[in-house]
Amino acid sequence: MPTAQLPDTAAPVVSTSPTLAERAAADGVRFLLATFVDLVGKPCSKLVPVESVEMLQTEGVGFAGYAAGLFGQTPADPDVIVLPDPDSYTPLPFVRPGLALVHCDPTVNGAPWPFAPRVILRAVLDRLAAAGYTAQAGGEAEYFLVGRDDDGRIVPADRLDVSSSPCYDARSLTRMYDHLTEVSQALNALGWCNYANDHEDGNGQFEQNFRHADPLTTADRLITFRYLVHVLAERRGMTATFMPKPFTHSTGTGLHLHLSLWDGPTPLFPADVDPRGLGLSPLAYRFVAGLLEHAPALQAVLGPTVNSYKRTAPAAGAHGPSWAPHTVTYGGNDRTHLLRIPEGNRVEVRAGDGAANPYLALAALLAAGLDGVERELDPGDPPNGPGIGVPPTLLHAAQALTGDAVVRGALDAAGGADVSGYYAAAKREEFLTWHSQVTAAEIDQYLTAF
Repeated sequence: MPTAQLPDTAAPVVSTSPTLAERAAADGVRFLLATFVDLVGKPCSKLVPVESVEMLQTEGVGFAGYAAGLFGQTPADPDVIVLPDPDSYTPLPFVRPGLALVHCDPTVNGAPWPFAPRVILRAVLDRLAAAGYTAQAGGEAEYFLVGRDDDGRIVPADRLDVSSSPCYDARSLTRMYDHLTEVSQALNALGWCNYANDHEDGNGQFEQNFRHADPLTTADRLITFRYLVHVLAERRGMTATFMPKPFTHSTGTGLHLHLSLWDGPTPLFPADVDPRGLGLSPLAYRFVAGLLEHAPALQAVLGPTVNSYKRTAPAAGAHGPSWAPHTVTYGGNDRTHLLRIPEGNRVEVRAGDGAANPYLALAALLAAGLDGVERELDPGDPPNGPGIGVPPTLLHAAQALTGDAVVRGALDAAGGADVSGYYAAAKREEFLTWHSQVTAAEIDQYLTAF
């Protein structure tokens, strides 16, 4: 059939997607949280009345970047202007009637701000597209529900949650029924497909899962999920924490990320024939090899706090294994590996924790995997890996990041700034600030020891 001839002057393409104003009007929204995150992952917002939504859409809204957090600015720098992404529009009537949230892309002087995590992930996804791929990503976000005892110490919010084997316990799960079902219903109302909610391995620890999506959408949803869990827990007098290791003798909090590459609608990771037995294609193995090669530097964004390395320390918790990877290995449906292959359609990265910024984590992981694909790296037969340990401290991870051009390149993907150097320096300072403090444990051990 012959191809139709285009007219000499093609008509302009008109978007049929609803505008932000139309979406807000349809949902009876009165206020929008115009939201972005800093490099740490702190959600920063301004509350915009619906009467100003057109101004928000066309002009954005301004922030003092230095005041927002770790964002590459000084007090003397010009305003950060954030522009909303209408596709990220999220009504939040379960938080407050008439409230919605929209994720925004920060700019400075009219250009995308290279220190903005959402801008960084967009740039890495553009690189992926230039190489001929798209990606899907899923996230499993664990968290604790806590309160304080009479002495001010952090304890599980459910005072009856004291079992030495609490994982999947139906009774503890039921006692938190109201909170968990409120979160679940919110996720399903948003169309995220909450498919499971469970009590995890630590007392007071839970996980609520939702369906995978493209990496930008998944990162947006993880930030929104944290916000939802925080505010809905506070409503019930509890504190939700995504801190990697809030209790010394308990399991830590992970953010397990599932990744796969696609060619349009075609998944590229599964293989009908795989001599290694995991159901992966040669391309998937090369992706795995890239993640393994860059694992030490990746840990600087997957475990971005001093506390993160209490979670990955090899000592077991009160309930047995820590469930966090200690060495850089990959294998099949085995939760002891840094990279687990539960099925041939995806790779699960188990090194991330609750403090990880999902935009930076996904950007760095995709860049590392793409490097393995492009260099045709081979991870060897499973179970296998370089035989090295996960960096033991944040300082070690920051040093590994400084020496890794690929992971640095992911953080610098938006161009025009040494974001990776700025980030690594901030993490070194974070470690040294913590390291300089005299703790109660040191007093106990050393006060009269000599």
